[in-house]
Formats: sequence, C-alpha cells, structure tokens
Amino acid sequence: AVPRAKVIRLDRDAIRAKGAHAAAYERMRSGDAQVIVGTQMLAKGFDLPRVTLVGVVNADTVLNLPDFTAAERTFQLLTQVLGRSGRGEAGGRGIVQTYLPEHYAIRAAAAHDYVAFAEAELEGRRRFGYPPFGRLALLSTQAKKLETVERRTHELAAWLREAAGDDAEVLGPAPAFAAKRAGSYRAQIVLRGDPERVLDRITLSDEWTVDVDPVTLLG
Repeated sequence: AVPRAKVIRLDRDAIRAKGAHAAAYERMRSGDAQVIVGTQMLAKGFDLPRVTLVGVVNADTVLNLPDFTAAERTFQLLTQVLGRSGRGEAGGRGIVQTYLPEHYAIRAAAAHDYVAFAEAELEGRRRFGYPPFGRLALLSTQAKKLETVERRTHELAAWLREAAGDDAEVLGPAPAFAAKRAGSYRAQIVLRGDPERVLDRITLSDEWTVDVDPVTLLG
C-alpha cells in the first residue's frame, strides 16, 4: 500500500469518454497521480519521466498462449513496459512477477538483452519449423452447431493428410483459441512446411478461411 497516494486507472473502459485519454496523460505527466494501474495500454505512447518504479503482474500470461509468437510477444511487451521506468534523472527499476523466472523471454527482457532473446527464439523456431524457417497456413471454419464444425474439420484434416505427402505437416483439427464467438463454434487446422503446395492440390469450400503466413495462430 502507498498511504495517501493518488491512483489513476488506465484501460479502455477508464478512458472511453471523449478527452479522458488526454486528461489521464496530463495527470500522469504532471505527477498529480502517484500510482498508475493499467493494462497493456501503458506499454506504448506514454513518456512519463516521473515514473521510477514499474511492476508487471503475471508477466508469463502471454507465454501460456498456444501461439508460436508467444515468447516474442512477451519479450516485446515486457521491454516496452519496463522502459516506462527511469526516463527521468531519478532513474528507475522494474519488478516482474512470474512463475517462469528462468524462461529466456523473461530473463532477456529483464536484462534488455535483445541479442540473447533473438538467439534463443530463432533456435526454437528453427527446431520446430516455425517462421522464418518454415511456413504456416491457418485454415479456419465456424458454424452454429458444434457437430457441424467437428465433422467439417475432421473431413478436411483427413483430406489434407492425403494431399500433403512430405510437403507439409497437418496440425489439428483443434478448437480455435476463441472456441465460440457470436453464437458460432470455431475450429482450425494448421499446415506447417510448404502449405501453398498442398493448398494448390485441393479445392476448399467457402466455409473455410485460409491465412497463409499468419502473424498469429490465435484466430
């Protein structure tokens, strides 16, 4: 606890009203608020020279996401957030709460060591055939009935495995990260290797969405 400190909240709900963003920034910049509690919004676009201590809670949340960019996103976010501290003459420090203190993304971000992170991340991607050492294609579908999605994805996965040969590995089918959205069930299949060669051999119905070289698998 920080006795008698003024606290400001910064998230999308708190700054939804017109002018709220500018007002919040002015309070932070001027020192009218001594404690700032916020979401990832704090990581970008704020120059706050009075901030001397930054704390990150549950820093490994993104690391647990089923996505090949999870470590990269964690490193990027932590580097940006920790960079909010110590911009003024007083210097600063950062505290990171994590269940995975030895993970290379956490350690590299804490040390601001871009090279160490890149080396570890690229080695992992090379080992598992993820970009930039391999290519991906994300095939997604949705339907109002779960059994429709399950039937559709299992049929296509079997078809893809026959068509792929040695050109690509078929991963899935599996529920999408957001397995149900707007009343529809969602699922996906991932091709890893040379997906375009495989996709050229098949014809997909308009029930499918195809994203070659996706920036994330959390569609």
